[in-house]
Amino acid sequence: MASKYRFSLDRSSKKYICPACNHKRFVRYLDSQTDELLPQHFGRCDREAKCGYHSKPRQQTKLKRIKKDAFFSFQNSPIDVFIPNEVLAKTFKNYDRNVFVKNLFHRLEYPFPGKFVKEVIHLYQLGTISNGYRKGAITFPYIDRKGNVRTIQVSLFDEENHRKKNDFLHSILEKYYDRNSKPKPGWLKMYLKNDKKVSCLFGEHLLDKYPSHTVCLVEAPKTAIIASLYFGLPCESNLLWLAVYNLSSLNYNKCKVLEHRRVVLFPDLSEDGKSFKLWKNKADELQIKIPSTTFEVSNLLEQLATEESKKNGEDIADFLIKLDWRNFRKSELET
Repeated sequence: MASKYRFSLDRSSKKYICPACNHKRFVRYLDSQTDELLPQHFGRCDREAKCGYHSKPRQQTKLKRIKKDAFFSFQNSPIDVFIPNEVLAKTFKNYDRNVFVKNLFHRLEYPFPGKFVKEVIHLYQLGTISNGYRKGAITFPYIDRKGNVRTIQVSLFDEENHRKKNDFLHSILEKYYDRNSKPKPGWLKMYLKNDKKVSCLFGEHLLDKYPSHTVCLVEAPKTAIIASLYFGLPCESNLLWLAVYNLSSLNYNKCKVLEHRRVVLFPDLSEDGKSFKLWKNKADELQIKIPSTTFEVSNLLEQLATEESKKNGEDIADFLIKLDWRNFRKSELET
């Protein structure tokens, strides 16, 4: 049966030198229409743990022949390298040092039971920065629908649950290798060439697991986590909370995975209502581009907000943590 994709990895046993790690473990992409190999940088290294290099051609990429030879010029074909799963897995520890997690357990006015916190950690694959200048920070991985780790956001919170610092794991690692005059691993060298790092929704990997759930879209991962704990994780409710990263990150490329869904957007507050207006305009544009999806923008925060709340740019999580979560999950607690 022929592949539905024009470009696929060569299924022969032939291996090439990897452009990242220089080991002969590289499988190149093949053009099914011409039966010819693509340029040398398109392929995947079999050394997933120690290298992780994977550069995919876009299936819609336009090709043109250069005179009569077999060389193809690829137009608008970006480097597409992901963070290895082994790197993500190394963050799954030392939650007792994680300030944000400790806040959920102990420091909020209405702390959450350990069972709920552990469930949300597992669901969204949250982790910890155990050492260094971001010690105690939480990691929010952006994992796409295919399970690729697009980026890992690192956020350091204080004991009042306010974010103090924001960073990315690839940036922390880059500084570590440079500061210690150590060679960067192959995957990191290639990953740094990616045009965009935050290129999918936070929590996107859950879409296929919960195909009929209403998607609630917020700006920051922190907001999605706290809202999930209040309204119930998707295994207990019909809501799936995802995040775009920040106000300006709402766009078609991220939202096209939300086809055939009901999507409710909850923008953060702003002093002049600018955030709400911006997301309302974006939602109207997305509705035209993705007609199978219903986009709604909640004005709940605008109705509840004080002038101080607007000035501080508060989000729905800032309102929720002032309330007792048990009043939101009574039916679940009674069963």
